[in-house]
Amino acid sequence: MNDARDCPVSTSSAAALAHAEQALWRTVAFYGDTLADLDAAIAADPGWGLARIAKADFLLTLTEPALLPEARALLDAAAPLMAHANARERGHFGAARLGAAGRWREAGDRWDELLLQHPRDLLALNSAHLFDFYRGDASSLRARIARVLPEWPADDPLRPFVLGMHAFGLEECNLYAPAEAAGRSALAICPRMPWAIHAVAHVMEMQGRHVEGVQFLRALQPDWADDNGLSVHLGWHLALFHLESLDTASALQLHDAQMAGAASVVNLQWLDSAALLWRLQLLGVDVGVRWQRLAQDWAEPVEHAGHYAFNDCHALLALIGCGDIARAEALLAAATARAGIDGPESTQRLVDSRADPRADNHAMAREVGLPLMRALLAHASGDHATAVRLLYPLRRVAHHFGGSHAQRDLIDQTLLAAACAAPQRDIKTIGHALLNERRLAKPGTPLTAHWAARLGLRENVGS
Repeated sequence: MNDARDCPVSTSSAAALAHAEQALWRTVAFYGDTLADLDAAIAADPGWGLARIAKADFLLTLTEPALLPEARALLDAAAPLMAHANARERGHFGAARLGAAGRWREAGDRWDELLLQHPRDLLALNSAHLFDFYRGDASSLRARIARVLPEWPADDPLRPFVLGMHAFGLEECNLYAPAEAAGRSALAICPRMPWAIHAVAHVMEMQGRHVEGVQFLRALQPDWADDNGLSVHLGWHLALFHLESLDTASALQLHDAQMAGAASVVNLQWLDSAALLWRLQLLGVDVGVRWQRLAQDWAEPVEHAGHYAFNDCHALLALIGCGDIARAEALLAAATARAGIDGPESTQRLVDSRADPRADNHAMAREVGLPLMRALLAHASGDHATAVRLLYPLRRVAHHFGGSHAQRDLIDQTLLAAACAAPQRDIKTIGHALLNERRLAKPGTPLTAHWAARLGLRENVGS
């Protein structure tokens, strides 16, 4: 059999294939329970290995270390089924194995091999796209989609979702006009397109179009806020637009309504909460007991350190925010050991990807994650000069540990806050230079004016 996009599948069960197709739509649309559909596909044809692989892929793309054992168990169960699988499915199995081992770049290479043969293999495309994002590989975010998009016919119902992916890749490559055009084209075909909404919101964030951004997300809120896996993240984007206006009260309301408590259940959602609370704290806002609640919700950050440096840094923010410096330092120590810096004896007892020196996170942590964590702790302790000296060189390589431009702006805002607080003249100079960059990117916003005032500068000088 072939699926709806002419990709070969080894199942002969129409029911299994139908459940897998529904799961694939849910995966790219972020609506509903993807795992339930994949479980139904497995039940309909227990001998079809790709359904188990697709479920493992979905779990892996959540970057949630607690889900790694389940993903590995699914792949172990799929292994004997590969004897009856086709070449495409065996390729997916190999890619998922590499992903589960933390070798995300190599997994992307395997998915790319599949896409060369099957350019409408949306399972491969979506998995590769997300791990390009987690690795901060902006070039691949754009180019991987561009290599296959012309092969998708205009009447394919899933083509708008691919167009939304392309929009995000264009935005992360700073191609803002074509990114917005692609995102809006996708939305014109299908308004319930959270990834395309997300891409357009990113464009507006990068251009300082905060008032328009609030209007845009509010107008489309019925299409992203309910029963959607991106609702927390798009709520975070809406809060960022309010912060650019220095409307901190609205940002806090959004946090409490859409990002706190039961709304967030995995690292990808907790980090949005931490990133927003940290930005508010940098602006002098008292966020009350929210830090404590977030730190309580976060699932064993010290135990799970070393899976993904981007998540580790945000877990550190939660521990710093609630004043638990001892656990924050323990998190840094665990992440350091699991990056292999303290020698092999510190990782021998580990049985997951944190012990594999080929795992991408080792390089992410060493180059960006660990210095950033040290800088955040320095800033929290009042050593602002050290924080600036650690943060400033990181700006050149920060993309190597993943996330988007908007997410990594936390580094710049922390650097600005530290430069404002440090008494040294050379540190103030760094803050001034950074503000010059911000004036060109986001001229005239209240947040830009805030940092100018904190540095003792006139906001409109040179703008």
